[in-house]
Amino acid sequence: MAQIIPNWHPIFVHFTVALLSLAVLFSLAGMFLREGTLKEQWLILARWDLWLGSAFAIVTALAGWDAYNTVAHDAPSHAAMTEHRNWALTTLFVFVLLSVWSIWNHRKQRKAGALFAVILLAGGVLLASTAWHGGEVVYRYGLGVMSLPNVEGEGHDDHGDAHGHDHEAGPTAPSAAAATSYKGVGAEHESMPVAPASELPAQPLETTKPKNVAKPHNHDGHTHPAP
Repeated sequence: MAQIIPNWHPIFVHFTVALLSLAVLFSLAGMFLREGTLKEQWLILARWDLWLGSAFAIVTALAGWDAYNTVAHDAPSHAAMTEHRNWALTTLFVFVLLSVWSIWNHRKQRKAGALFAVILLAGGVLLASTAWHGGEVVYRYGLGVMSLPNVEGEGHDDHGDAHGHDHEAGPTAPSAAAATSYKGVGAEHESMPVAPASELPAQPLETTKPKNVAKPHNHDGHTHPAP
């Protein structure tokens, strides 16, 4: 048998939640529509979603039971996992009951009444709570997670490159053999390659401060000679 990391439960649970959620939505919405083709189509869709979703729920519960007894956990995560299991079994019972009820109504050509709608709505609430507790088990307690990332900070900055980037920012020295380029106004300019400092010719240091050489100048009709 093929092995799924960590088990088969995450594979089936998405189908269960999606199908049963649509069953609740289309069933309740179809009850408020006027008689016609659209109402009939919505109720047919709701029935099939309910039947298929309940079938997936049974398989999901079996896979979840296997995960409950095989996934490594500690005391706090065990309590969270047990609470999720209890919500799931209650939800499963309600939707299986609704499916049997729906099949019986369909075979007897009876319409679902107000009691069916109330229980269906309650089943939707149970389904949402079960999904919430399942998310808590994984994302808060880390059950079934094989590896966790090495967190370096809060969140994730907007990097230009999604892979292979360095999270430590710092100045980058230019390569000695690489030519740098920049775009000017209306043209692209390329500078010459940067030579290493060891290959640059030695320049003598000028130790004396240059003298200001005054030149003859004229103002207000007078000429001042240079000193």
